[in-house]
Amino acid sequence: MKFFIDTANIEEIKDALSMGMVDGVTTNPSLIAKENGSFKDIINEICKVVDGPISAEVISIDTEGMVSEARPLASISENIVIKVPMTIDGIKATRILASEGIKTNVTLVFSPLQALMAAKAGATYVSPFIGRLDDLSQDGLVLVEQIVDIYNNYAYNTEVIVASIRSPLHVLESALLGADIATIPYNVLSKLAAHPMTDKGLKAFLNDWEKKSK
Repeated sequence: MKFFIDTANIEEIKDALSMGMVDGVTTNPSLIAKENGSFKDIINEICKVVDGPISAEVISIDTEGMVSEARPLASISENIVIKVPMTIDGIKATRILASEGIKTNVTLVFSPLQALMAAKAGATYVSPFIGRLDDLSQDGLVLVEQIVDIYNNYAYNTEVIVASIRSPLHVLESALLGADIATIPYNVLSKLAAHPMTDKGLKAFLNDWEKKSK
């Protein structure tokens, strides 16, 4: 499974890179708004340090506007992936961009049929938002399982990016279900290596060594 980091913060990205845990980056308007600098400057800075797919989201809601925004964004770097919303206009934009060889990530996916439409339109990636479904007392991981099954049934090349991840358990279950990618917030990524038994074992080793050294 590939790990993307879901952030626009360059320091978080660099720290995750130092662990070898960044295969790509996903951003959105909310994440960009938290950082200092213009949208283009932030994306350019990320492109300088990440050698992998970098999702940059359009803010237009009509097909023509999305495509007009996407073309100059895609010209920033060959790693740029255009993030478009799962709407009828977004699907139309995805089809146009795919025909031009521009990579897309269809976001805000909440049903398997939406994911099927995105794949048929030629999306490079599709992003089911599992945490937001969990917030509504629905099992977001069931959605991931359904999408993976559909894509496997019909050999779609669209990759599944599990998004809106809230915990390490989300990452584990996504990997077990065969999702291609998990896009993980920095605070969750930093928890993946943690385990109380590791801490306990390390403490015991150090205590024993201290006794031996006396």
